[in-house]
Amino acid sequence: MKITIIQDDIFWANIPANLLKTEQQLKDLHGKTDLVVLPEMFTTGFCTNRMDLAETMQGETVRHLKRWAIDYNLAIVSSIIIEENGKLYNRGFFVHPDGKIETADKRHLFRMGGENKLFSTGDKRLIVNYKGFNIFVLVCYDLRFPVWARNVNQEYDLVIYTASWPVSRIYVWNTLLKARAIENQAFVVGVNRIGVCEENHIYNGSSQLINARGEEVFMAPLNETSIETIEISLEELNKFREKFPVWKDADEFEIKN
Repeated sequence: MKITIIQDDIFWANIPANLLKTEQQLKDLHGKTDLVVLPEMFTTGFCTNRMDLAETMQGETVRHLKRWAIDYNLAIVSSIIIEENGKLYNRGFFVHPDGKIETADKRHLFRMGGENKLFSTGDKRLIVNYKGFNIFVLVCYDLRFPVWARNVNQEYDLVIYTASWPVSRIYVWNTLLKARAIENQAFVVGVNRIGVCEENHIYNGSSQLINARGEEVFMAPLNETSIETIEISLEELNKFREKFPVWKDADEFEIKN
């Protein structure tokens, strides 16, 4: 499967501008990739105090996402701000090339940035099957919580973190992406933004793909727009899991909502 990482700056709180830019990027990828991953809240930036930016699942951004997936024959992963039943969610999504969209809301809300004051937490995991891979979609701060990401009985092969992770804590980002790959024996993709947001947080990207051994397969250049396509092999992953089946010795546990 070919995965394209798009590391880029985001126009702050400007949905039309971000949609326009993203469409051009996806158009150029038509026929060249299977799956595209964008940073967290790709249409707005990490805006945690702007109710006016919320859309519905019938809104403009979701309509664009479905059309892009169909027109350019690729899957798309990121998150957007969604209003539903009077509540706001940082909603992670996976859009299939036929326009079908599957979603799950961010489980762990970043209280230090006030996300928990306006948004509601998610209570389900999003694992989809695509191109033979089982793919788990998580959002940013979820990376710090290994229990929620635990790969029980190899239920997923690839975990994706779409993020707005500032450079002040980038060592943690780099370390935990490798940890999640090693402990779960899965590919890990982390896609982060670049630039300086209106709240003066600085982002350097550090978007990357890690294999199940914890080895860096790809690292995007720091502080630069980067659109890179990497191919991963399920056969290679399964051979490693068969040779070194640590998952068979995992502890049992129960997650309570």
